[in-house]
Amino acid sequence: MPMAKNIEKTSDGERIAKVIARAGLCSRREAERWIEEGRVEVNGKKLMTPACVVTSKDFVVVDGNPLPDKEPTRLWRYNKPAGLVTSHKDPQGRQTVFAALPPHLPRVISVGRLDYNSEGLLLLTNDGELARKLELPETGWTRRYRIRVHGNADTKALLSLGLGVTVDGVKYGPITANFDSRTGANAWMTVTLKEGKNREIRKVMEHIGLTVNRLIRTAYGPFQIGNLEQGDAEEVRPKALREQVGMFLK
Repeated sequence: MPMAKNIEKTSDGERIAKVIARAGLCSRREAERWIEEGRVEVNGKKLMTPACVVTSKDFVVVDGNPLPDKEPTRLWRYNKPAGLVTSHKDPQGRQTVFAALPPHLPRVISVGRLDYNSEGLLLLTNDGELARKLELPETGWTRRYRIRVHGNADTKALLSLGLGVTVDGVKYGPITANFDSRTGANAWMTVTLKEGKNREIRKVMEHIGLTVNRLIRTAYGPFQIGNLEQGDAEEVRPKALREQVGMFLK
């Protein structure tokens, strides 16, 4: 039986979903779904649960193909336009980020998401395990946004966001929000947070009387949008990659 590829030679092995993610096929969460869908085999037997540990002696097959060799970890900055879904497929048939990416990019996974109407910096990587680590709140990376809002909110309401807020039963962590400029009923603000739950900024701003009509992410941890044009992707240089995410690659 051929030896499995990409699996570290340890006495205890690794969880199968983690191994698939490190091979760059998908995120760990997606790998768990693939396993439950019967798309993964280990040593010729279909796997139906992700509660499986494999070693270098096991032969892993995904969708009928042996697990590919793990390539060196790579990371890209991508300037997402509005009107794209951060998903590989969309049930509503909307265009996805991954269908719109420049053709020179290999298969990649996003670090977190930006919703359909949001714009700006989206990190992409060929390493599903790295993507999972970078999007966790425990990583401590700050996400920064420029948002345009309509409405009025007093200083007290904005300051209260720094303590965290609960909206419709969902608890959100501390958010820093400051007004930059105002034109009539519209204003630009800078917002920073460290969690980034689904539509968090839009929901929290609505809670204090502001409607977000444009949202642009400008920074994710140490990475910034800079002068990157909408729709363009630029790879992070290996030296910068080692300096900024090396601790997550160990």
